[in-house]
Order: sequence, then C-alpha cells, then structure tokens
Amino acid sequence: MSPSKQSLFWPLRLIAVLSLALPAGVLAFSIWQDWQSIHEQARERIQSSLDVLHEQTQKSLQTVERSISETNEVLRGMSDEAIRASESALYVRLKRTQQALPQIESIWAFDKNGHPLVSSTILPVPRDLNNSDRSYFQAQLNSFDTYISEVLRARVGTQRFFVVSGRRTSDPAAGFQGVIGITVTPDSFSEFYRKLSRGRDAFGLVRSDGTVLARFPEGRIEDIRGPNDLSRAMEKQPTAGLLEMQSPLDLLERIVGYQKVRGYEIYVVAGIEKAALRAEFWRDTLLRLAVGIPIALSLLALSLYALRRAESYRDEVVRREAAEAALKQGQRLEALGQLTGGVAHDFNNLLMVIQGSAHRIKRTLSADARLARSFQAIEEAVNRGSTLTRQLLSFSRRQPQDPVVVDLKFRLPQMQEMLQASLRGDIVVRTEIAPELGRVKIDVNEFELALLNLAVNARDAMSDGGQLIIGARNVGASEAPPGLSGEYVAIAVQDTGCGIPDEILDRVFEPFFTTKEVGRGTGLGLSQVYGFARQSGGTAIVESQQGRGTRVTIYLPRTFDESASASPAEAAEELRFTGKVLLVEDNRDVWEVTRGLLEDLGFSVDLLSDAESALRHLQTSDQAYRFLLSDIVMPGPMNGLELARRVRELPGTSLPIILATGYSAQAQAASDEGFVLLRKPYGVLEIRKAAATVLADRGTARVA
Repeated sequence: MSPSKQSLFWPLRLIAVLSLALPAGVLAFSIWQDWQSIHEQARERIQSSLDVLHEQTQKSLQTVERSISETNEVLRGMSDEAIRASESALYVRLKRTQQALPQIESIWAFDKNGHPLVSSTILPVPRDLNNSDRSYFQAQLNSFDTYISEVLRARVGTQRFFVVSGRRTSDPAAGFQGVIGITVTPDSFSEFYRKLSRGRDAFGLVRSDGTVLARFPEGRIEDIRGPNDLSRAMEKQPTAGLLEMQSPLDLLERIVGYQKVRGYEIYVVAGIEKAALRAEFWRDTLLRLAVGIPIALSLLALSLYALRRAESYRDEVVRREAAEAALKQGQRLEALGQLTGGVAHDFNNLLMVIQGSAHRIKRTLSADARLARSFQAIEEAVNRGSTLTRQLLSFSRRQPQDPVVVDLKFRLPQMQEMLQASLRGDIVVRTEIAPELGRVKIDVNEFELALLNLAVNARDAMSDGGQLIIGARNVGASEAPPGLSGEYVAIAVQDTGCGIPDEILDRVFEPFFTTKEVGRGTGLGLSQVYGFARQSGGTAIVESQQGRGTRVTIYLPRTFDESASASPAEAAEELRFTGKVLLVEDNRDVWEVTRGLLEDLGFSVDLLSDAESALRHLQTSDQAYRFLLSDIVMPGPMNGLELARRVRELPGTSLPIILATGYSAQAQAASDEGFVLLRKPYGVLEIRKAAATVLADRGTARVA
C-alpha cells in the first residue's frame, strides 16, 4: 500500500489509542486525586479533633487545678493535728467539691511523710497508709508545679486512676508540708472520646514520656513509655505534629496527630486507621471504575470497529489492485502467447522442410566430410530452433500435453542427479520434500524442461557458487495463489544468487525478456515455466530479494488418481515397414519432405492436399492404408482433427491415424481424444516411433 493510503490510518489508530489512554489517564488522575483528598480530609479531621480534645482537656485540668487550690484554701493555716481533729467536717466539704466535678474520683491531703490526713471518699482515712513512694508525691518534694502521674492502681480496692498533685501550701517560705492529690478516672475522658469518635477514629491522652492516661477505643493502658514513634516525634516537635505509625497499644496502623495541652506536660492525640482510609478509597475507586471502564471500553470498541472497517476497505482495495494487475499481466501474456503461437506454426514448417531436406541430401552425399560437417551444423540449428518453438508454444499454452500421473516423492530425487550434473561443481543441489506429498498429472517432459530452465537461470545467478534448493509441499485451498481454487502441490526452486531487481520482477515471465548478455540467453526459459504451469492447470510466481536469491514456485493441481507406469511402444532404430500410407498436407514443401521420410521407412505414399478430398477418397476408394497421417492446420472448412474424427466414425473402418502439428489450438484436444501426435519438426526417428505406436496398439494415445 502506498504511503498516502497508509497515512489514512494513523488518525484512526491514534483515536483508538486515545480512546483508551485518555479515559485511563483521567481515571488514574481522579483516583490519585481521590487518594490525596481522602488523606487531606483525614488530616483536617484529625486537626479538628485535636482542637476539641485540647479544649476539653485543658478545661478539665484547669478545673482540677482549681480544686487543688480550693482544698489548699480550706486547709490553709491548719496543722496536721487540727486537720485530723476536723476530719469529719473537712470530709463533708471535700465531698461536695468532688461531687460537683464528675471527672474527679477523690480528693486527698497527705502530710509531709506521705500519710493521709483527710479524704473525700473515706472517713476516717487509714492512718497507717503511706503513699510517700508514689510518683505524684515524690514530684512535689522539689517542685511547686502541678504534676500529673501515670495511671495507678489503688492500694485499697481495684480502681485505676491518675493523680493530679500539688503542694499543700502556696507559701514557699513555709517549706514542704505535704501534698494535695486529686485522683482522676480515665473513664471520664474515654466517654468523651467515644462520643467524639466517628467510625474508626482513635483518641488518647498521653504524657510527654509516652505514658497513656486515657484512650478510645478502650483497652490496655499500662505504662508504655518510649522510645516509640510517638515519643520520638514529640521530642523532635514538642508542640504538635502528624505522623503515620503503628500503635504500640493495639498494633494498628494509623495516621496520628498530637498537640500539647498549654500549661501542662501532656498531649492530646487523635488518629484514623489507615485501613478505614483504604476502605473509603477503594469504595470510591470501584465506583469510578464501574462508571469509567464501560465508557472507556465503549469508546475503544467504537474506534476499533472504525479501524477494522477501514482496514477491511484497505484490504479490499489491495485485493482489487492485485487482481487488476494480475488481469493486465494475464492479458498481456495471453496476447504475447497468441502472437508467438502463430510464429511458431510457420517456423516449425520451415524447420520441417530444412530438416527433411538436409536428411535426404545427407544420405546421398555422405562421403564428403566437409558436407557432413555442414549437415551436422544444419541439424544442430534445426534442433535449437525446435527447442525455441517448443518453449514458445509452452509459454503460449499451445504445446500439446501428454499428461500422466506422477508421484513427485520419487521423481524429484531422480531429477536431482540430472540437475546436479547440469550445473557447476560449486553449486549444491538438494531437495526438501514433504513426507505426504501428493501426486500430480503433468507432462513429464515439459516438467523436466521447466526444472532444467530454472536450474540454468539459478546457475547463471550464482557466479560464485551456492545452493539450489528444490522444495515440494502440499498447499490447501486457503493457501493457493489468487485465481486458483482447490488443492495444489507447490514445487519451489530457490537459489542463493544475486536476485532480481524489483523494477523488472513483473516482466520475467515474458518471452524474449532477459537480463543476460547477448548470446547467453533467449529469454524463453521462464516463459516456458509459466506456460507449462498454466497449461497444467496451475500457475507460477516469482519472489526475489537482491543479494539474497530468487525463489520460483510452480503450483500444480493435486490429483488423487493412482500413478500408472507408461507403456510406450518400442521402436527399434532399424525397424522397417511395408504398405501404403495416406498423407494429407497442404504445404507442398512439407509434403515432399514427409513423403521422403515415409518412403525411407519402407512405406509407399498417396498424397492429398486438403481434408475434404481425403475424406471423399477414403469413402470411395478400396485402397487399404496402414495409417492416415494428416496435418491439423489446413485451409478449408475441415481441419485435420475434424478429418480424424470423421474417419474414426466411418462404418467398418478402423484406420489408425497420426496427426501432425507445428502449432494448433486443437492439438491438446486431439491428444485428449486418443490420437497420436507428431510435433513439427519431426524426423525419421519420430515417424518410426509414431508408426510403431499406432500399428502396435490402436487404442493407445501417444505423443511421439
């Protein structure tokens, strides 16, 4: 296909690619954007939750701090003994404060040795209890700041809590007098976190050392101190931060944000499970795919349909162009065939006269050596001319065929030796024959001549030697070349020579067309190959690449008839005959030559110049003839073939008939009807063999 026609398809191919690529790109971008959006929304939600948590935690701790200050005011100026003496009244007072604040579990006052003085939950307090070893007590020995302890388990009971502690007095000059401790239950924070959570959110209250004070979802909250991902992030960014981590509490992967509570060494933490984000992402993605993929596939299907229609149209145009080219080539070769066939007819008559006359003169003047050499040259020229006309007739498909069923599995290896002997020693001939190769019905002589012509062409193309490969295989109807139908046997002759230029490849089967030097080729070798293949019901094609060799493939119709060995009539060189022959020939020169050849064989001859006279003569004469010898092409309404048919129909007559032709469109029909054919130019040997054939077996058709 030309570049201009090919250029019609790239926009369709581009549309097909874009119909898939663009939706895929848009879909991929939207999926990526959705992933980013989900993460951005998660970060915004975490930050919003942190703000709420910070506000709630700060207010709760400030309330606890005010409770510490209020308790200090109640106990200000009272000694330990005075506090113990007023324990009942103080219990009531602290109880009211505790009940007003739901996050507070209890309020305790301890002396400087860690013994309890008063409590909001127990009356009287256990005097032998000593909490001086607790972290919230130890922290106040050298500090005046509010301290928040880790989660503790009560020494009386099973309660869990953390303690917010401060010194009993705000007067630094008074020295350390004891500790005010307020226990806070984690449940009050966890309940708030539960109400705040949406789906699989997680919240927590964590000290700066990583200790968890409260969390949601609820679970194990024992001390889990660093180093861990969260504590390391708090160390690097002590105010606030965001990270992805695996929780050390429940081992779930989350996106976690933290924020320090102003005024306290404590952080609020908010997290979202990554599995929840992935689930949301895949839910949105599947929805997009459910909508986008059918649209993309529909666009792709439409574009591919349009492309296939265009390619189908393109293929149809290519087939039509090839068919038109083949038709033009066939018409050109057919015209050349008609021309060459006509030339061959007249040329064969001339050769017939030359050959016969030279033969008769040679017999009378054989004693002169110089004349003998001249006669030999005449015979060689006649033989060369006969070969040329045979090739011309084969190309024009006017050469009479004598087809027999041939099994090429056995015939081709036999021909390999003949071809090897015909080529140079630096050329190797080998065969590649399919094991189940079918049989063909062909003229063996013409087939051998075709292979020999191909071998000679290959020899000339391989000046430095090479390989000649003869391959044969079966070809089904689907593999047959255009214009052929049915099953065929393909015989491919391939060389490793110089190849044929592309610009002359379509002319190689034309007669007289040759690229060889003057005197080295007639240009009829490949034309004979083409004519033989076409006349046999097949065709021949040529493929070539310059520098890489040429392959000529002959396609012959496959036959399923059984091969039969030929049974020719044997005619000895010196066989003599007797009797009279009726010769019908319109060309006087050929007439004289043929009569001489018949007389040399021992026959006497009656001569007639047209078919009508010969038929009347046979109908009225009582003369007994050994056989009738008639030319096919004669002037008048009746030709030689029609004469033979009429003679065969004469009642009580079984006269053997030989038909001679240098060219005739009806020669093949004569052979098919069982008549023996003599190809012009013929000599005494050919007439002897033809006569022996018709006289030995009148029912056998044989081309002599």
